[in-house]
Order: sequence, then C-alpha cells, then structure tokens
Amino acid sequence: MVKKILLGLLVLFIAIQFIRQSKNLGASPGPADLFAQHQAPAEVKQLVQTACYDCHSNATRYPWYAEIQPVGWFLADHIKEGKRHLNFSEFGLLTTKRATRKLEQCAEEVSEGGMPLASYRLVHADARLTDAQRKLLVDWFDSVRATLPAEAAK
Repeated sequence: MVKKILLGLLVLFIAIQFIRQSKNLGASPGPADLFAQHQAPAEVKQLVQTACYDCHSNATRYPWYAEIQPVGWFLADHIKEGKRHLNFSEFGLLTTKRATRKLEQCAEEVSEGGMPLASYRLVHADARLTDAQRKLLVDWFDSVRATLPAEAAK
C-alpha cells in the first residue's frame, strides 16, 4: 500500500512538471523604466536591480529551482503580486501623485526592513542589505520624490 502511494506521488510530481507558468522575461529596460526616468548612482541602480527588480519589474532573473514545480508556480504568483504593487519597468507611466506615493512607500519599506522580503533574502544573499545600503536607497528614493512637483503630494 505504501509503495502504491509513493509511486502515485512520484507520477503526480512528474506530471506537474509539464504544467508551466509563463515567465517574466521582458526586454531590456524601456523608456518608462525607473532608471530611464531618474538618474541614479551606479551603486543605487545595482542595489535596486539586485534586491527589487526580480519581483518588481518586467525582467526577472530566475534561479534554477524555478524550473521545478510547484516552486515555479509559487515564484510566478509572487512576481505577479509584486508587480501588482509596484513595477519599476513601468514607473514612468505612473501619475506624479502615484509615483510620489510609491517612492514614499519604497523608502519606508526599505528603511523598516520590510523589503526585500525575508523569504527572498533567504535564498538571495546579494539582496541582504546592510544598514548603509538601506540608507543609501532611502536617501535616493527621497531625493527622487523631492524632484517631483509638490502639488502631487496633496
């Protein structure tokens, strides 16, 4: 009986490998990308692309284990949810008021350690930000927000 159950689970595991989600593999950054809209020091750009872009852009760098289901499904859902909240690839399409609010939220989340998510940091060592890196990002988000028209904050 146990052998039949294990065999059934093995067959099920193999079968689900053929059920794939589409991947978030957009082209190179377009004119609406955050960094096409706002200049940033190289270190800031690298930090945002490393710690944020996998879930908050149209170009995800997939790890090898994304090919194994149901992990791939979990990642696809996670990326879809992240882009729903904020997509840096389409940042330039936001209204000034919404962009101002998103930059404020970015600074807050990074400052408080809410982003990147702990589950992401667990498997992406390069996304584990130091206090100095967090401050650098928060200061940059705040500086970009300060360049947006003041009436947008209302």
